[in-house]
Amino acid sequence: MFQIRVHGRGGQGVVTATEMLSVAAFEEGRHAQAFPSFGSERTGAPVVAFCRIDDKEIRLREPIMEPDALIIQDPTLLHQIDVFAGLKQDGYVLLNTNHTFEELGLADILKGRKAERFCTLPANEIGKTHIGRPIPNVPLIAGFAALSGMFKLESVVLAINEKFSGKIAEGNIAAATEAYNLVKEQMKGANHA
Repeated sequence: MFQIRVHGRGGQGVVTATEMLSVAAFEEGRHAQAFPSFGSERTGAPVVAFCRIDDKEIRLREPIMEPDALIIQDPTLLHQIDVFAGLKQDGYVLLNTNHTFEELGLADILKGRKAERFCTLPANEIGKTHIGRPIPNVPLIAGFAALSGMFKLESVVLAINEKFSGKIAEGNIAAATEAYNLVKEQMKGANHA
């Protein structure tokens, strides 16, 4: 079973992100489960949502304490809560920022881990460019697809089309495509470094 924990703030589409991850997994013939954990539902409050993916039926219902992957939609959470708690040694991390992990003072997190599984993505800027608002969720799920290889971009596009329509879907597909390609380029650079 592959478990993903998404950290963000109310209004950033954290819950929608996990729902779309589960739809993308389902599109590829896997079982998936997505659910949120709310402390406070107000805009700007920290929100955590979870997604599990497996080749067989998923019966677990508890929060994910030892994720295989983290998607961090808001970098201000890095100094408020331990978003890295329980991350598996070979886990993936996708962080919404245009800074490096080192620039953010997170070099220690990388020690003893596979650096190619850690990636940053300016998801707010991508969202603003294509959707008109700095909403990071769709660029991040597409970036995660590229980083992890768990889904094809086409599956993410299908999930977008299931959730949105018209110009909003078109903008999100453009944002997803840019994010996917950016992460793929970063990974090529990391593998040649």
